Amino acid sequence: KAQTNLGLMYGDGRGVAQDYAKAREWWEKAAVQGNADAQFNLGAMYDAGRGVARDLLKAREWYEQAAALGDVDARFNLGLMYRDGLGVAQDYAQAREWLEKAAAQGNAKAQYCLGAMYYDGHGGIARNYVKALEWWEKAADQGNARAQFNIGVIYRDGQGVAQDDGKAREWFEKAAAQTENAEVVRKARQALERMRGKR
Repeated sequence: KAQTNLGLMYGDGRGVAQDYAKAREWWEKAAVQGNADAQFNLGAMYDAGRGVARDLLKAREWYEQAAALGDVDARFNLGLMYRDGLGVAQDYAQAREWLEKAAAQGNAKAQYCLGAMYYDGHGGIARNYVKALEWWEKAADQGNARAQFNIGVIYRDGQGVAQDDGKAREWFEKAAAQTENAEVVRKARQALERMRGKR
């Protein structure tokens, strides 16, 4: 754990000059000892090309090691890599498997992504608005603005549920009150404005 923390100090420049080479050195020491945080950090370093040449194969390898130890963020990132074909052949079954593991651990972004896969019917997943709603509700309960907005759309349009302007308005209001995603806030406010005349 100490080696991982030293890597974080160098990676973020906390109390020391930022030095990605030293961060990688400390994370590699911790990673080979089975530290999932260090393995994830190395995966993220290679994924973003932060202090190293971007290498999605190495990123995936480190994420896989961390994911095998239960790291939720590594599981989520693997899900995205397989969903988008980044450093791997696009594989929606693998994407869904990794996203489900991350979502089961409470990762709101994974829950949102699964909802989107069911809503759109991507990668061999049959379109299923009820399943989309289930996943989005889990993400929305954690404050995910996009999930809150999309639930509003489902109720406004009656997709897989009885059409309900009251519930739609409630979810649009929750999304509009968020601050982390300006685009979603704008869309939620527009949806509320359009509903204003409806009763």
